[in-house]
Amino acid sequence: MRALEVEEFGGLEKLKVRDVPMPEAGDGEVLVKNAYAGVNYTDIYRSRGDYKDSPTYPTPLPYRLGGEGCGWVEAVGNGVSRIKEGDRIAFSRVHGAQADYVAIPAIRATKLPDDVSFQKGMSIMTHGITAHYLAFDAYPLVSGSKCLVHAAAGGVGQILVQLAKNQGAEVFATVGSKDKVEIAKQRGADHVIEYTKVDFRDEVMRLTDGAGVDVVYDSVGKDTLIQSLNSLRLRGYCILYGHASGKVENFDLLELAEAGSVFITRPHMQHYVPTEEAYQARANDLLNWLRDGSIDVTIDRIFQLEQAADALGVLMNRQSKGKILYEIFGEG
Repeated sequence: MRALEVEEFGGLEKLKVRDVPMPEAGDGEVLVKNAYAGVNYTDIYRSRGDYKDSPTYPTPLPYRLGGEGCGWVEAVGNGVSRIKEGDRIAFSRVHGAQADYVAIPAIRATKLPDDVSFQKGMSIMTHGITAHYLAFDAYPLVSGSKCLVHAAAGGVGQILVQLAKNQGAEVFATVGSKDKVEIAKQRGADHVIEYTKVDFRDEVMRLTDGAGVDVVYDSVGKDTLIQSLNSLRLRGYCILYGHASGKVENFDLLELAEAGSVFITRPHMQHYVPTEEAYQARANDLLNWLRDGSIDVTIDRIFQLEQAADALGVLMNRQSKGKILYEIFGEG
């Protein structure tokens, strides 16, 4: 079968689609025939070695990419009862999903209702679960909260804007182009700031009469962090959950005091989804909201595994307008 692997850290040219042995479902696992696999910033971080020394997210070489996917259960390992052969599932928080077949822990498999397509069902896994813990736990939004969402037209951003609005928050959104302004507005953002034309911190302060927002959800990192901190109210919160523009290094903690005694956190998903029950609860919330129309997702582009450099290039160049997928066997 085919699998996308990192053989050595570096640029996207180091990625290779290789012919590898078919996995088997071990104890507590299910074997999945993939319909689609998701494309995420984590793939970029891993391919260039950002996590190579992380005790939480180690990247041993060669490393098979892919943290999420969807498809049909081909086989069930010992000790698995909730998932059956033939089930349509989506999954996240695994390794090696960018392949024709993958063996995953059964606890990561979420059954898809018949009226939810593979494409949409998978698109609320990593992106949706991330948005869920950001909006409900990392900083719990309530009616009247003011939040700034960076990259609001991206995969996580679009879902986060919708969840924030459903909670009654006032949403300030940043995007990088005119067409993305319209996407963020369609998802419900109250104020959309095209950061390539105006300073987003100045605009936030103008719109809030100098008070700032309660929380900034920042997935950009190096290029935005200091301005994000200075967009907060006194003792506000900055949730740094990605580093699309580069890792934040040599950060002076005095910046927190100067910005108004603000707080900052850098979460890992596994600390907000520590159990099977928590994982399935968030996933099923999202599926229910998708089915009743409370949220929607945008499938931006679909690539083949052999086009990995192009797919990840869209993310690196901040061109994504929703979820990017690899088609493996398709909807079937």
